[in-house]
Amino acid sequence: MTRVYKRWDPIVSQAAEIVNEYSTSVTLRQVFYRLVASGAIRNREADYKHLSRLTADARRQGWFPPLLDRTRKIETLETHKSPVDGLNNLATTYLRDRLESHATSPMIVVEKATLVEQVRSWFDELSIPVAALRGYASESFEREIVDFVSAQKRQVVMLYCGDFDPSGEDIPRAFEENTELELRRVALLPEHVEEYGLPPAPGKASDTRSGAFIAKHGRLIQVELEALPPDVLRGLLQVEVNQIVDRKRIAQVRTREAFERQRLLKFASSWVSS
Repeated sequence: MTRVYKRWDPIVSQAAEIVNEYSTSVTLRQVFYRLVASGAIRNREADYKHLSRLTADARRQGWFPPLLDRTRKIETLETHKSPVDGLNNLATTYLRDRLESHATSPMIVVEKATLVEQVRSWFDELSIPVAALRGYASESFEREIVDFVSAQKRQVVMLYCGDFDPSGEDIPRAFEENTELELRRVALLPEHVEEYGLPPAPGKASDTRSGAFIAKHGRLIQVELEALPPDVLRGLLQVEVNQIVDRKRIAQVRTREAFERQRLLKFASSWVSS
């Protein structure tokens, strides 16, 4: 078994380099698809399991960077030592909706949850919401999105990013039919696969949507969104966002936000415990 895994030493090292490229937390699945895109490993579950096992061992040894696990977390209530501590916490985390003066605002929708953390880090400063459909969205989550969009009281442009495969192409259709909301597809597009040299995996012939996909694209393939370099995906989204947001208006909101935060801090410092 040691000999089998020996060839993985440079692959695990490459995986560590990929993680260190990110300024945000990254999931193992994202690293896996980056390695597949580079040709280092195959797009197979067995390779994913090998990578999972070996990177876990490397993290326990202390030399592999941490990975994000979105499937597990510690559930706890936020508490404070005193009213002053609570007020200071409120002041330091106080934010206004940066798009509150906009008549139109963007919302980013991704197919899978693995990208939420990363996309949020790119656009949190603009108060842009991010949602993961996790494949075909449930009726309850569809309703939650409809309610969220309705509550904005402004036009919401929904920017969609998903895989290039039969399901990835069909998910927006199903969502739009069920919600009457429009998704503007940003990635992956066929031209992205060619332009960035993303290696396709064979598509699943058993997928009931494969026939329509072949008719449209001439072949049955599967390319994961996570295989796209993060700076490329960010750039594609940034182009769309820049067409919607007004930076001057955002700057005005941030100025007001900073003033109100200082007032909260001043109030906290003047608190007298009884």
